Amino acid sequence: MAIFREYNPIDHDRAAEDRRRHKQLVEESIKKNLPGILSEEGIIGESKNKKVKIPIKGLKEYQFIYGKNQKGSGSGEGNEKRGDKVGSDKSDKGKGNGSGAGNDEGEDIYETELTIDEIIQYLFEDLNLPNLDKKKFSEVLTDHSRKKSGYQRNGIPPRLAKKKTVVEKLKRKQAMKKVLKEENIDEEIGRFPFKEEDIRYHRIKETKKKESNAVIICIMDTSGSMDQTRKYLARSFFFLMYHFVKMKYLNVEVVFIAHSTVGKLVTEQEFFHKVESGGTYISSGYKLALEVIEQRYNPDIWNIYAFHASDGDNWGEDDDKAVKMATELSDICNMFGYIEVMSSSYSSTIKKKYIERVHKKNFAIGTIGKQEEVWPTFKNILKMDIKEG
Repeated sequence: MAIFREYNPIDHDRAAEDRRRHKQLVEESIKKNLPGILSEEGIIGESKNKKVKIPIKGLKEYQFIYGKNQKGSGSGEGNEKRGDKVGSDKSDKGKGNGSGAGNDEGEDIYETELTIDEIIQYLFEDLNLPNLDKKKFSEVLTDHSRKKSGYQRNGIPPRLAKKKTVVEKLKRKQAMKKVLKEENIDEEIGRFPFKEEDIRYHRIKETKKKESNAVIICIMDTSGSMDQTRKYLARSFFFLMYHFVKMKYLNVEVVFIAHSTVGKLVTEQEFFHKVESGGTYISSGYKLALEVIEQRYNPDIWNIYAFHASDGDNWGEDDDKAVKMATELSDICNMFGYIEVMSSSYSSTIKKKYIERVHKKNFAIGTIGKQEEVWPTFKNILKMDIKEG
């Protein structure tokens, strides 16, 4: 039997393990602090390159921690679990336990800076997200549909064909050598610069490429009960959904609908900061969404994703109408979702009615009670079956 194991570089790659652990800590911190990170970021704003500070727990090297050689027994009674503390250390009073200032070393916390794009990559990189079913494609002319088609002598600098240009110069040099040889001229060719006749540019052919379009309709209750904390949680959900859909489609539009008792088309700024007094008619937001779809977004061409965020409060006489219109939205959308944010009760009346009466494959319900639930709710909704176009 061998005394020593054969060396395996994977087992000894401490740097690789540290990188893996660091990546894991960054992901955990992003998910934990998601609403705070995104609370002031525009969903469709030009802030993708803005740096955001993320707090990360430090990685400590392995070390021995010595006891205080105090009297006492450290034996257990046989029913302890791993991680349980056996015995007590009276010197613990020096640590920060709430009774005063501690004098022991605390946990290492440092900040790392990431762009919004990098945060999105961290979140989506290793997640097995579904492929969205797409409806009828529409023909659009895009930069992605421009293909290289041969070479030409004139063009703009970005289209300079460097390799082809070098080839043309070498061909000219070889032709000159041939002429010298034919004329029995024994002469070395020295410096041989480029000439204008060598320069070649890529010829670009623009073709129409089939791409599909998507629209995200964000609907939110902006009555007085939806305070800023609830709106921040809703914003984080809408942000994630927008960037996920944007990964799947070339052209994505966003519509913001705010409602109390009346639905209104608003800007993103108004959507997250406007507060209205009065009651709540959820159906008013749904009614306006249906009108916008009819006027602007033909369901035969557009892929439509609509989501409604609310704290669950609704005028009782409006519940049946809201259920009816939620069913209508489910019929014409790729996906329609209801997100209940920090409800005053465990399950609101309207949420119960949706569960009981809206039996659509592409209708999703999620609940966000605190910031740690934003990411799990987002993932759970995407795991639901999505209606085929």
